[in-house]
Amino acid sequence: MSRVTKISAAAVSLAVLAVAGTAVAEANRGNDNDWPYAQHSARAFTLAAVGDIACEPDDDENAGTPTALKCGSPTLGGMSAEFATAKQATGMHPDAVALLGDEQYQVGKLTDFEQSFDQAWGGLKMLERPAPGNHEYYSYAKKGDNEAGQNGNGYFSYFNGHDQSGAPTTQGQAGDDTADNQGWYSYNLGNWHIVSLNAECDSDEFKHDCSTTDNGLLGQETQWLSKDLAANDRPCTIAYWHQPTFSSTTAATATVPASAPGAGSVEGAAADAWWKLLYQHHATLILNGHEHAYARLRPMNPAGQSDPAHGIPEFIVGSGGEALDTLAGTPGNWANPNVVTAQAGAFGVMKLTLKSHSYSWDYQPVLPGPGFDSSALQYSDSGSGTCK
Repeated sequence: MSRVTKISAAAVSLAVLAVAGTAVAEANRGNDNDWPYAQHSARAFTLAAVGDIACEPDDDENAGTPTALKCGSPTLGGMSAEFATAKQATGMHPDAVALLGDEQYQVGKLTDFEQSFDQAWGGLKMLERPAPGNHEYYSYAKKGDNEAGQNGNGYFSYFNGHDQSGAPTTQGQAGDDTADNQGWYSYNLGNWHIVSLNAECDSDEFKHDCSTTDNGLLGQETQWLSKDLAANDRPCTIAYWHQPTFSSTTAATATVPASAPGAGSVEGAAADAWWKLLYQHHATLILNGHEHAYARLRPMNPAGQSDPAHGIPEFIVGSGGEALDTLAGTPGNWANPNVVTAQAGAFGVMKLTLKSHSYSWDYQPVLPGPGFDSSALQYSDSGSGTCK
């Protein structure tokens, strides 16, 4: 159960967890202040969360990519934006970093990760707990581009490591990379159980099978999630994946309103089954990226209906640096009536402070987006909630 109360979040000084495989090993704690080797109280943990981060590097390998789609384009956040959000996340002194997909554009080649994402976010790599996005799996053939999909190869090679030939290591911090598991995993921070999922079912690796009930890869992942949640003994649960089930930037249509499960995305529609499992097991929060904006949605049931007593709040944090979208509607008149607050004028990272039976969030943008001035930085959203 999750209850949300709007308040101002207080700054909290926290320790670091060294993350390996599917578990988190707690570091020794004392009185030092030199993060990331600091030793503090374990009463709370900081989780930084963001997705949609790194522009495609403008190098020889990407000579065929239109200039407008690469770092340096005036319509993208570019390197300055990803460095700004990385600095913001580092300043939070996080215990872990939840990456919400589309870490690297346009198709997530290993060389792109090395030449762009790693340049800004590489200093936090030991703390990063990623989920993949469509740009790590699918081909990209828009706006004059024509790049083959990587089916997660660059993503797993970067986060899990690779052999001398460049083949990804089959196990690592991004989860398993095997025929039966494409990087879904869970880990714990104190009283919090945290689940990272792969929603990229319309890819070659998933055989373009977005059913959660057959024997396909997404069906196997859904079975795994059911077992993982049933075995969890922590009172608080966060789940995250890339495409949101309920939208803040997809305008309502005659057939699929923005508040309907899976608006604008076959992956978001498939994740409706995950919402049902998470709701059944009283999950506390759901985090997504994909939509290049920040939005907080009120606690909802799996049908997308407001449910203050038992619903799950959804946070969309797709403001990591690559670009910004246009929100559907205006404050007080959002296309999705469950959107409480949103912004798409600046880049930023969300800070979650996780206590034994409660949490607080704090979102403040750090760099205006293209076409916006410093007034976009006046936005902020903070508050708290409980879990039982």
